[in-house]
Amino acid sequence: MVATMDELLHALTRAANTLLDAEIRFAVAGGCAVYARGGPASDHDVDLFVKPADTSRAIQALARAGLRVCQPPEDWLSKVYDGDTLIDVIYRPNCRDVTDELLDRATVMRVGPTVAPVISATDLMIDKLLVFDAHRLDLSPLLHIARDLREQVDWAVVRSQTQESPYARAFLGLVDDLGITDAGRIEAGTRDREEG
Repeated sequence: MVATMDELLHALTRAANTLLDAEIRFAVAGGCAVYARGGPASDHDVDLFVKPADTSRAIQALARAGLRVCQPPEDWLSKVYDGDTLIDVIYRPNCRDVTDELLDRATVMRVGPTVAPVISATDLMIDKLLVFDAHRLDLSPLLHIARDLREQVDWAVVRSQTQESPYARAFLGLVDDLGITDAGRIEAGTRDREEG
């Protein structure tokens, strides 16, 4: 089921306020983080990053707040629902634990009706790139995100953290060639000066 942005923001507000009240560190990730940072609106679910050690407490707090818990077979996330709206509580995205350092880089910002920590645009881009594999390789949505968030992203860090992925390297080459990244804009400026 496709959720509306209002439904996603309602679920996010409810979950974020619950975790804040329970003093559990978290950060908004995924499509809602993209939206908070000025990118396109999400229509899928709410993603919240928590440290592995805090996952159980987070799920218990959300259950006490009336959200429905559904334990999936995956070993990197838990799922809760606000009505029909899915909230993924993710503690090991792309086989990398959520850490204090990642949460420290989050920025507290407005996300619709609430204020919550949102992962950095750099961490967001790293996370999105590491999802790519032979079965998940639709570059179009991420091209829009890269274009919208380009000034907020430290592309050198993204490149170093995703260098093992051939899919990430291919995507970064494309956004370089399109002039979206620092490297692409610098190269285009150099060509313009040489031609002028």
